[in-house]
Amino acid sequence: MCVDEKTNLQPRPRLAPTKPTRPGLPTRVEHEYKRAGALHLFAAFDTRTGKVSARTARRKRQAEFITLLAELDREIEASVRRIFLVLDNASIHRGKQVQAWLAAHPRFVCHFLPTHCSWMNQVEQWFSILQRKRLRISDFASVDHLAERLMAYVSEWNAQAHPFNWSTKSAAKVMAKCEAQATCPRVPERYARYTLSSVCDLSCF
Repeated sequence: MCVDEKTNLQPRPRLAPTKPTRPGLPTRVEHEYKRAGALHLFAAFDTRTGKVSARTARRKRQAEFITLLAELDREIEASVRRIFLVLDNASIHRGKQVQAWLAAHPRFVCHFLPTHCSWMNQVEQWFSILQRKRLRISDFASVDHLAERLMAYVSEWNAQAHPFNWSTKSAAKVMAKCEAQATCPRVPERYARYTLSSVCDLSCF
């Protein structure tokens, strides 16, 4: 299971209604919006089937992350003796509360990715699809409306879920871009960490 959070999703209700695309006219979106809070989407992507388990929360803490883990524990049949989690190094994934929960549920085994290697987490690829399909224009009446639409998309995805079949060809594309970047003029050290992230992104796949 590839696990992560898509954070600070804002509903951004517009001061004037968004006008849909029509022949000869693009979608028209009012640039002014009201602030209506924010939401976090916790998601786990099953690399074997493509199924997504997800939940929304107003806060991003260890408690909310543990709630997602507890849902996975209930959903995945007891006959599965090992559940491998691919995670980044965020503090909510490594805190004391989470460590205590994992100790009580030993079938969960965590694998933490190296820093700046989020592209190795397949749930990020799913987040990219979600962004294009549902969040390209953020115009929802409220946080509750946004949460409803997010979970509706999860259900739609799961109805036709499919895995992302990475291959040696996929890896070769990533390495080719990294090698090409290595030949570019050296950038200041404070920008170097952004360089690798921009080169090795999910558009490679």
